Amino acid sequence: MGHEQVLFCSDPATGLKAIIGIHNTVLGPALGGTRMWSYASEADALTDVLRLSRGMTYKAAISGLNLGGGKAVIIGDSRKIKDEALMRRFGLFVESLGGKYITAEDVGMTTKDMEYIHMETDHVVGIPETLGGGGDPSPVTAYGVYMGMKAAAKKAYGNESLGGKQILVQGAGNVGCYLVDHLVNEGANVMIADIYNDNIKKVVDRNQSVSVIDAGDVFTQEIDIYAPCALGATINDDSIARMTCRIIAGAANNQLANEAQHGQMLLEKGIIYAPDFLINAGGLINCYSELEGYNRDRAMDQAEQIFDTTMTVLDKSEKDGKPTYQIANQMAEDRINKIAQIHRSL
Repeated sequence: MGHEQVLFCSDPATGLKAIIGIHNTVLGPALGGTRMWSYASEADALTDVLRLSRGMTYKAAISGLNLGGGKAVIIGDSRKIKDEALMRRFGLFVESLGGKYITAEDVGMTTKDMEYIHMETDHVVGIPETLGGGGDPSPVTAYGVYMGMKAAAKKAYGNESLGGKQILVQGAGNVGCYLVDHLVNEGANVMIADIYNDNIKKVVDRNQSVSVIDAGDVFTQEIDIYAPCALGATINDDSIARMTCRIIAGAANNQLANEAQHGQMLLEKGIIYAPDFLINAGGLINCYSELEGYNRDRAMDQAEQIFDTTMTVLDKSEKDGKPTYQIANQMAEDRINKIAQIHRSL
């Protein structure tokens, strides 16, 4: 995938096993969150970090940010082995890269973890607001996804309103929870699914109107919009064959199991796909704002612009008859190539 650098991190004393992937730094330092997950194998972890870091390159580029793409994964169950020592040891590995990679929180991580990492390196964002950071980026991520979903609705239905739409949010973690808030407030009929009961309880306690479905029944539902907000690759041969939705717009990274194959299948089936790295860029936007002197209002304003960028992608996809992911990728690559030319001319 053209990565600049991949760092394998191991520390037997703390039990840390991690991988940091730096995909591209043409536009700036590689910024991307750290994910902690119980991968079945180190090969699976490597595949994930390579795909995720590449996605961050495109996310930053299409969002107009002066950042490159990077990501990290820590192998292990965040609910069992994560502690201060492990986080701080990981922070030392981040520090060893000298600012080429800036980390933040992702699946399985919290602002408290970022605080521990910050004890060993300044190359971290998403630290608590009490320490001068931006805190949890999830609200901004969710707002950007909401904007992208509304743009997709405008393309599909001629109106951006989500009121009355049947929307299934798969993954009720931090981002999914905030996304549900927006959808319920607009009058959508929301269903949620998650593998963790505590996530389900948190969302239901906030919004009693949501319906809960079994995680295994996601693709048997009659819905208008599918919002994947957990792990990636849920859009594949099997799921596409069973989909009845008109729109896919969610926060998960790498939603297409195979970009070329499944992006084309969605186009042929008439399902509007809002590219994940475009509409879930709010978290990255929030972190970038933190680097410049944090301002939540400014971050939210920039996340709102995701609506217009999504409309541009969807309109061009319709005009050219090409999958939306392809249009979005090209827009990101064009910006990277143009900036690279400027640097080469200096």
